[in-house]
Amino acid sequence: MTDDRTMVIERFIAAPAALVYAAWADPDCLPQWWGPDGFSCRTARIDLRTGGEWVFDMIAPDGTVFPNHHRYSRFDPAGIDYTLHWGENGPKHADATATFEDLGGKTKVTLSMTFVTVEEYENAKGFGAAELGLQTLGKLAAFVNSRAA
Repeated sequence: MTDDRTMVIERFIAAPAALVYAAWADPDCLPQWWGPDGFSCRTARIDLRTGGEWVFDMIAPDGTVFPNHHRYSRFDPAGIDYTLHWGENGPKHADATATFEDLGGKTKVTLSMTFVTVEEYENAKGFGAAELGLQTLGKLAAFVNSRAA
């Protein structure tokens, strides 16, 4: 049972699903908007496709570096499935899925993360991962809207 360790966040974006997916699938765009407000990304390697990976650091406003490694098992306009690791080849943190539901010019983005353990889920919940994820999707919305204008 994973209900006790799965976090789901949603955001409606006033842009077609193809544009939202394109912002996620473009290696030049993804690092520009990924992460909560005030965070930036420093990419070591990025290969956005099924079987690809993204090795990067998320850098907090105070300069704290959070090493990340996403491994993609599915990467297509219907959705993106990936595993989150603590740094390159580090321990697995969670399995995630992003989906893009076209609502006739608007897109419902759903991001779900199933953490390795209930403890990891509780820790993530405790430091505000849901709100930080919503901030990330807010940055995605702002990025897509600025490109569509």
